[in-house]
Amino acid sequence: MSITAKLHIQHDHLALVPTIRALEEVDIRVITQGTTMPGVTAFPFLIEYDDREALEEILDSDPTVASYDLVDWTDGTGVYYIEHTPDTKLISPIVTEVNGFLIHTETRGHGWLVRLLLPDRAALNTVWEYAREHDISLDIIEIYGNEDAGGEGSYGLTDEQRTALNTAYRRGYFSEPREKSLDEVADEMGLSSTAISGRLRRGMRNLIAATIAENRPDD
Repeated sequence: MSITAKLHIQHDHLALVPTIRALEEVDIRVITQGTTMPGVTAFPFLIEYDDREALEEILDSDPTVASYDLVDWTDGTGVYYIEHTPDTKLISPIVTEVNGFLIHTETRGHGWLVRLLLPDRAALNTVWEYAREHDISLDIIEIYGNEDAGGEGSYGLTDEQRTALNTAYRRGYFSEPREKSLDEVADEMGLSSTAISGRLRRGMRNLIAATIAENRPDD
């Protein structure tokens, strides 16, 4: 079963990290591409920063930047195509190697928040091992299981959380006004109110994180 993993990665020589550290207010996102060929070291970036001149001065001195081309600049937002130096740390090669995709990549703190679509947990383990071998700090923020095409999406829910949410929903716990109390839902499921409360709370957190939220690790 495929998985979606949200990771935070950090290293002094990760792409554009020197720029991120020099410009505290800069916001950088990788513009998603359909595929990433092995060995590719140039990527399109969307960079938000008020001072274009200051930004490009830092890019000129960034040891991870071999060259850059400005595609467009409008109201403090630039689209750049950036070629990385050979010594730049990247995780895109190993993600491609395990048949994964970079779904979303943006700066967070002094590193990158990355969302990956991977074929299975073994692929995630390979990415983790690669990061460890290259001294890249990698923190797993969230992992969501994806059901096979045509099946019901898991949205990061455990079976217990899914059952608790479905039961509470069917019994009117989420209705306005509420038709069943937490204690009544708990009694029906043969659980304590504390246990069912925890399942509902964690289930709603995972559901929100998998659908509408952009969770951000602390800087």
